[in-house]
Amino acid sequence: MNRTALDRLLSASGAVIAVVLLLAGVLMTWAHVYVHDQVREQLVAQKIFFPAKGSKALASKEIGPYLNRYAGQQLETGAQAKAWADHYIAVHLEEMTGGQTYAQLSTKAQADPDDQKLQSEVETVFRGETLRGLLLNAYAFDTVATFALIGAVVAYVGAVVMAFLAALGFRHARRAAAANTAGAR
Repeated sequence: MNRTALDRLLSASGAVIAVVLLLAGVLMTWAHVYVHDQVREQLVAQKIFFPAKGSKALASKEIGPYLNRYAGQQLETGAQAKAWADHYIAVHLEEMTGGQTYAQLSTKAQADPDDQKLQSEVETVFRGETLRGLLLNAYAFDTVATFALIGAVVAYVGAVVMAFLAALGFRHARRAAAANTAGAR
């Protein structure tokens, strides 16, 4: 295989890779936008609002430092969902149960089905842990959307680099062909 044919083959391969990277970037951008919008839409529908700045609800050292930046805002993002789940719901559940988990409380409640206070506490903890889990899932999906955006940027940069290298390869192939033609005379 002569140099011109090799340059053309490698350049065409580079151009194909550039197109594939461009398509991957487009798909990852779409995935980012779709997932991010879905997370936001679902969180907004819950109508959760952070306590107002300076409120008693934000006074605790386990809550305030993490939620003050969102004071008075509606919960709309994955980061906000994580903060609410880990530093509001979790703190209140721990205060309510003395650090016991749902499983521990449920076991106690099953052993003493006549204790209505314990039964009520188990139900409240179940609801709190369920909401906390749903919010943490929203955070996880929003994080995946962010990774998709980073992947898209990397794919776009890769596509530009490969397209540039392919163009240089085709240019070199033309020069090599011209040099071979001139040298053959």
